[in-house]
Amino acid sequence: MGITNIAPKILDPVPGGKYLVDAMDWLINWSRANSLWPLTYGTSCCAIEMMSSSMARYDIARFGSEVFRASPRQADLFIIAGTVTKKMAPAMVTLWEQIPGPKYAIAMGACAISGGPFVYNNYSVIRGADKLIPIDVFIPGCPPRPEALFHGILKLREKIFATESSRNPWQEGIIEEDAGDRWTAAAEAWAELEKIKDEEMAAARAEFKEKNPDYKSAFKPKPVPKENFPSLERAPDPVVGRSAEEISKTVQEAFPDIQSVTLPNDVILDFTVSKENWIPFAKFVRDNLACNFLIDITAVDWLTHFDVVAQFMSLDEGHKIFAHCELPRPENPEELPEIPSMIAIYPAADWKEREVYDMFGISFENHPDLRRIFTEDDFVGWPLRKDFENSHMLKRRV
Repeated sequence: MGITNIAPKILDPVPGGKYLVDAMDWLINWSRANSLWPLTYGTSCCAIEMMSSSMARYDIARFGSEVFRASPRQADLFIIAGTVTKKMAPAMVTLWEQIPGPKYAIAMGACAISGGPFVYNNYSVIRGADKLIPIDVFIPGCPPRPEALFHGILKLREKIFATESSRNPWQEGIIEEDAGDRWTAAAEAWAELEKIKDEEMAAARAEFKEKNPDYKSAFKPKPVPKENFPSLERAPDPVVGRSAEEISKTVQEAFPDIQSVTLPNDVILDFTVSKENWIPFAKFVRDNLACNFLIDITAVDWLTHFDVVAQFMSLDEGHKIFAHCELPRPENPEELPEIPSMIAIYPAADWKEREVYDMFGISFENHPDLRRIFTEDDFVGWPLRKDFENSHMLKRRV
């Protein structure tokens, strides 16, 4: 862009030169506005609508934006599609800084604009992407449809044509420190207007009732007839894979002390496994029951103790098995309950166990990289414990 920036200094003094500069500006803006290349990056739910906009039904290629780039160095449009948390904020700012200018940013959805419903009493959600990077276009919605995203892209094109030229080249916007507060101010102003409106309506009703004490409305609501639909029996869940009886019998032969409960659908079994049998049980269901897929590892806080829950599935046969292990709550709050790691059996347990550690404060023995995955490394406390208290929840700040 260096030569275009100095073009006005050279051509404007020449007769008719300014028209040549204007034509050059129009051509450059037309090229840039019709070839915006978004970064392949989604922060949360709105990314689904952003992805669907590139499919054949909506075809974002009509606007020259079909080239979603995997590298920020090849993109010039950053679509913040969804909630932004403190954990992802440094990475998002780094990506923005790596995009070469001229570059533009769109905040897509209520969460990207102001934090949405997740900002209240929440320690981790940022009150709008504009507190981190300069935003050119805001697209409201929860989530906005692809048509709304296209409207925002068209508005960005208009902004490029209206504000950029070689005489007034692109400059990165300035982040206002109080950018997130304007939404609160707007909401408070709206609430005051609604309060005034309610008071005026109440006064008008009281005045009308005083002038017309015998007035009775002629409107009579008509009850909607109730339709009686025949009751239908619920179809039984299809039996997939091995039966609950076969699975239970196979497990009982190998682990006589393990108890099982059949879940309400009469298909999936839930086994109560001791800490000592946690790893042998996982290896057994993998090798003897064809459960080659670890669905999830999570936990439950019962205040008196913790339950670590593992969900297994056989991709080949289709049956599922649940297992939970009860861990006592340590008397010393500084100590963490411990349970062996399943990584050696199911490598996918890596991030799942890190999530349980981050949220519940449960340590997994022999885990090669047991560190926080969602919150900051110096975060204090375990957010999904029922006794969790954090002053950050009472503050609305970045």
